[in-house]
Amino acid sequence: MGLRRCSGSPVGAATAAGGNMRLQSFPVPPLLLLLTGFCSGTSFPSNINIGGLFPTGSHEYEVFRFALAQHQDVPKLVPQVDMVDTGSSFAMTYAFCSQFSKGVYAIMGLYDRRTVNMLMSFCGSLHVCFVTPSFPVQTNNQFVLQLRPQLQEPLMALLEHFYWTRFVYMYSSDSGLTVLQRILDTAAERSWQVTSVNLDTMTEATFIKLLADLDYKKDFQVIINCELERLNYILNLIAAQKRNLKNYHFILANLGFLDLNITEFQKLAPNATGFQLVNRTNPAVEKINQEWMGFDSKDLKLTRKRLKYTGALTYDGVNVMVKAFQNLRRQRIDISRRGNAGECLANPPAPWGQGIDIQRALQQVRLEGLTGHVQFNERGHRTNYTLTVMELSLKGPRKIGYWNEKRGYVNTAVYRPLTEELFGLLNKTYVVTTILEAPYMMLKKNHELFVGNEKYEGYCAELAAEIAKHVGFTYRLELVGDGKYGARDPESKMWNGMVGELVYGKADMAVAPLTITLVREQVIDFTKPFMSLGISIMIKKPTKSKPGVFSFLDPLAYEIWMCIVFAYIGVSVVLFLVSRFSPYEWQAEDSDEEDETVLSSASRRAPPTSSSEDPHSPGYSQTQTQNQNQQKEKEAPEHSNDFGIFNSLWFSLGAFMQQGCDISPRSLSGRIVGGVWWFFTLIIISSYTANLAAFLTVERMVSPIESAEDLAKQTEIAYGTLDGGSTKEFFRRSKIAVFEKMWSYMRSADPSVFVKNTNEGVIRVRKSKGKYAYLLESSMNEYIEQRKPCDTMKVGGNLDSKGYGVATPKGSALRNPVNLAVLKLNEQGLLDKLKNRWWYDKGECGIGGGDSKDKTSALSLSNVAGVFYILIGGLGLAMLVALVEFCYKSRIESRRMKELIDAAMMSTSLGGMAGGVGGVAAGSLSGGGSGRGGENGRVVAHDFPKAGAQGLPCMSKAAGRGLSSTGM
Repeated sequence: MGLRRCSGSPVGAATAAGGNMRLQSFPVPPLLLLLTGFCSGTSFPSNINIGGLFPTGSHEYEVFRFALAQHQDVPKLVPQVDMVDTGSSFAMTYAFCSQFSKGVYAIMGLYDRRTVNMLMSFCGSLHVCFVTPSFPVQTNNQFVLQLRPQLQEPLMALLEHFYWTRFVYMYSSDSGLTVLQRILDTAAERSWQVTSVNLDTMTEATFIKLLADLDYKKDFQVIINCELERLNYILNLIAAQKRNLKNYHFILANLGFLDLNITEFQKLAPNATGFQLVNRTNPAVEKINQEWMGFDSKDLKLTRKRLKYTGALTYDGVNVMVKAFQNLRRQRIDISRRGNAGECLANPPAPWGQGIDIQRALQQVRLEGLTGHVQFNERGHRTNYTLTVMELSLKGPRKIGYWNEKRGYVNTAVYRPLTEELFGLLNKTYVVTTILEAPYMMLKKNHELFVGNEKYEGYCAELAAEIAKHVGFTYRLELVGDGKYGARDPESKMWNGMVGELVYGKADMAVAPLTITLVREQVIDFTKPFMSLGISIMIKKPTKSKPGVFSFLDPLAYEIWMCIVFAYIGVSVVLFLVSRFSPYEWQAEDSDEEDETVLSSASRRAPPTSSSEDPHSPGYSQTQTQNQNQQKEKEAPEHSNDFGIFNSLWFSLGAFMQQGCDISPRSLSGRIVGGVWWFFTLIIISSYTANLAAFLTVERMVSPIESAEDLAKQTEIAYGTLDGGSTKEFFRRSKIAVFEKMWSYMRSADPSVFVKNTNEGVIRVRKSKGKYAYLLESSMNEYIEQRKPCDTMKVGGNLDSKGYGVATPKGSALRNPVNLAVLKLNEQGLLDKLKNRWWYDKGECGIGGGDSKDKTSALSLSNVAGVFYILIGGLGLAMLVALVEFCYKSRIESRRMKELIDAAMMSTSLGGMAGGVGGVAAGSLSGGGSGRGGENGRVVAHDFPKAGAQGLPCMSKAAGRGLSSTGM
């Protein structure tokens, strides 16, 4: 009770109220000062009860025991530990109140987000100090001392250093909410794009789906803020997906970068940055760690692991308590707790009077611990601390900088030059994965007699040898296990083929016709292209179409021939009409034959005229009248026109055939028509002649497909690609309408149009009889076109432009030297020589191979058979027309002869009867009638039709003899 009175004395009260208040300010007698000093010195306990709230079997509890065992000085800290569920508010409340009732001076322990507010409320109300290595929280409660440094400022400094403006923030509610609030505030100020993901609500399946979404959205910058155990679980889950993480950059917002289990994670070549609180290179830290690993070693079945950063924080927390109570004892401050400690659940709460002294003592501690400089501000947060910034390199974690409150982030990374990184290439045999694909990689015919790389030949076999020679390393060729180039399965997200072997570390390099694509570049590295190419179409070579019988008509289209026919008819009709209308096309005809006919007719008529000179006789008058009419008709000239309808047609045809004609227009209008027709025929015939040679001397291949558009528009010819290659990926990702339509067809075609390898695709093209087209790289298409049986061909242009590259894993030391070697080989022209050697020098289809669709050859009879057919047809038609004309004319002439004979016979009969009657009458008048009868017969004979007499003169003579005899 005396000690209690000492603690309740004015000096004690002043000390409790004022802390460092100077005693000289009170007028106290010297005897009272001595008594007060005695009371203070004797009142400080030698054993300090320290409470502990830890989960069962936690690493922090073991370190708490270890740290207390290291300190046996006076005052001695005596632990009063309760193993509780830190997530249960009831359990934590019961344990806290139990320890408070036992009179503990301070408590060390852990909390989580569900119990942190309850602990802070108790500590603030009861003035009980709680020292914790748990995650820091934003609070003004000075009785909670947070050993773990806050990460807001270091993390923001890293974001500014890496210029992150778009990233994904994954967090747990325990430690990540405070940082999330700071990130969101900064994002609003600087227009950052931040995607936040709460890991507490995610299952393993949803997290795997989240990783796939990150790939799809190309969100490659990720911050992960959670406790050590969960962070290890997440990193192992990422590693289990076997993804290539070269494009990703992870910032691990955790203070134990070296405590992480990143063995499997490191194999994926990630770019990861994090913080390290404990400096393991410090000898004092290493000494404590060795003592920790030997602590209670006899009772342990397994060897202890190194101190984690949370254990180091716990160790430093115990040291802070030890130093604080030593300072209190040195200052002779009474903090004794005797009797009833009070009820923690009292209302209103009864705070412990000496709690403020202990809080101030703890807050004023300064020391160098395992976690660096330990110091607290007025709110109980760590201050003036330094964090090491680490990154995960190919050889493991390494320091790249540090952060402190004064200087912010300081980058100290020093990167080795390329020559140092390549130093170890010479003493290692690298695995080069490849695939059997002619002419890139082939087995020799007698490959059983060889071993190792000597079994193979081809473009890529020689390319790999040249690269190894230039870089200076040894290698071993190995065929890819599944025979595929490399694609990612949409369900499992796993890579297959050569890309998968590079991603999962089974090979060091891939030398093959491996196309450089975006999705592959995200998981592996490519060199500069060693060959440029594009997707092309392969079809079976169609049979050559020989010229038809009338192939000479092919130089001009059907429409042109029809227009020529109509033009020919039109010009002929116009020429006929123009000739009819123009007066200059008409001319008078004075035929000599007609003149002679008139003269002979007049001489034959002269005797009867002289015998009947009597103008009053009837015969004389009739004859005179007829002679006058004939004379008038003969005096008027006849006009003729050469351009009748048939002659117009003949003129136009002669001009078109460039043979001319025996008649030509006389009028200006007719000559204009003839001139424009000649010009027309000149151009048409010249154009026809220019194209005729090509059409007659070239055997053309009629290809059913000429482009990708032709394939997309039809369904008769199936088409497909290699399954699991870049060509299939190209169509799957294309946004061009034609290629989208083609992909829709290929994806739904039944049976499947995809093939397992190129050889299967070529065989399918050859056996499909033109009903299957194979889409593949143009270089392979050109090579197969040069191989026997020379029955395939490339049609159309390339659908895209891309290249083949040598592939290496992400971050491989081989990438840069191999890339330089490829560029050097290209500049030296060796790549072109290799292609010519394996494509054309060893071709089996002759010069040109299947490159040229058309081949010029000598004319055969089939080329010009149509011309002979027309000639024979024309001759036959002429003979037929001549026969028809002969028959028709003969029939007309026979009919005319019959009419003349009938007319002659009737004239003879009528002439005889008229002569008898005339002789009797004349004899009675003049006594001589024989001469009259003969004259009348001749007149009658002269009255025969002129045409009949001219056409058959023999009949005229016969008729004259008949008439003469009758007259006699």
